[in-house]
Amino acid sequence: MHIHRLTLSHFRSYKHTQVQARNGPIALFGSNGAGKTNIIEAISLLSPGRGLRRASTAELSKNPDNIGWKLNAEVISDVNSNLIETSWTNTSSRTVKINDKLAKQNDLAELFRVVWLLPSMDRLWIEGADGRRKFLDRLTLSFFPKHADSVLNYDKAMRERNRLLREKITDNGWYKALERQMAQNGLLIQLNRIATLKKICIAQDNSITMFPIAELSLSQKDNYMPTDEDEFISLLSENRHLDIMAGRTLIGPHRSDMEAIYKEKGISAKDSSTGEQKAMLISIILANARALKLELGHPPVMLLDEISAHLDIDRRAALYEEIKALDAQAWMTGTDKKLFSELGREAQFFNVIDNSGVSDIEEVDFSIDNINS
Repeated sequence: MHIHRLTLSHFRSYKHTQVQARNGPIALFGSNGAGKTNIIEAISLLSPGRGLRRASTAELSKNPDNIGWKLNAEVISDVNSNLIETSWTNTSSRTVKINDKLAKQNDLAELFRVVWLLPSMDRLWIEGADGRRKFLDRLTLSFFPKHADSVLNYDKAMRERNRLLREKITDNGWYKALERQMAQNGLLIQLNRIATLKKICIAQDNSITMFPIAELSLSQKDNYMPTDEDEFISLLSENRHLDIMAGRTLIGPHRSDMEAIYKEKGISAKDSSTGEQKAMLISIILANARALKLELGHPPVMLLDEISAHLDIDRRAALYEEIKALDAQAWMTGTDKKLFSELGREAQFFNVIDNSGVSDIEEVDFSIDNINS
C-alpha cells in the first residue's frame, strides 16, 4: 500500500502543492518550520480522526486565507487504486469522498492503513494513561477498521450517561439503553485491543531486530473489566451510586492502560532510559507494520516525524534496513539530509522550503555530493 499522488490545497503552510511518490522510503528534509510535518499530517488525515496533531479542522486552514482546505490522494494497494478526498470549508463540516462518492470518516479505516510516530510520543511511557490508550487505539485501528465505530459509539453513550450522573438521575429507565450500548461496544474495544497487543508481541518475538522487544499488556489498574455483556451491564448498574458521587463512569475500557516491559532487562518502560523508551516505540511501530504485512499481504503507510535525529548511526541504519525489508512507504522528516544518506538510491528525497510563509516541496536526485553538501 502506498500513496502515488498527494495534493494539498490551502492546507497549513501550503497553498497548492502536489507530490508524486513511489513505494519505499521517502525523506523530507528542510529547516525547522519549513512545513515537513504538515505533509505527513495531511497524510494522517486520510484515516479516521483528527490526524497526528489532533488539530481542529479550522486550525488546518492556511492563514491568512482561511477559506478552508482540501486534500486529495491516489492510494494504491496491490493492483487496486482508490481516490480519497477530504476537505473543509468555514461554512460546512469536514467531508470525505472515496472515488468521488461521499463517505463517512470511519470508512477510511478499511481503505487506508497508516501508523505514525512523533517526537511528542517520546514521553508516552511516563505521562498519563490517556495518551497510551490513544496510541493503542491507533494501532488497533490498523488491524480492525471497525474499531473506530466501536470507540465512537462507546464514547457517545458514555457522555450521555455521564450527563445523567452529573444531574443525579436515579431512574433505571434513563440508563438501560445507554448501558447496553456501552457494554456491547466496550467489550469489542477491549477484545480488539488485546488482540492487537498479541499480534504485535508475536511480530516482535518472530523478528531479528536491533530494537528492544517490549512485552505489552492491557491493565485495568484497580478496575475490573467484565468479559461478558450481561455482566458488564450489571456492573454498570450496580456501580451507579458510586458513579453519581464521582459525576462520571468509573469502569470500562476508557479506564484501561497499556503497560510495557523492556523484555531483555525485565524493567518497566517508564523506568527505562529515554533512549530505550524511544527504541521500544520504534520496535512496536515496526512490529505493527510486520504483523499487518503478514495479515494483509502489504504493510501500512508509515509516518515517522524526526525519527532519526536522536538515533546513533547503527540504529539509524538498522531502522532503514527494516523499512526497506518491509517494502513499506515510510515518510520520514528531518532537518538535515545527511540523516538519510544510508537510504541511498532506494529512497526519494524531497527538499521542503519556506518561501515567506508559504511552503513548497521539490524532489532532488540522490547523489553522495548532493546529500553531503
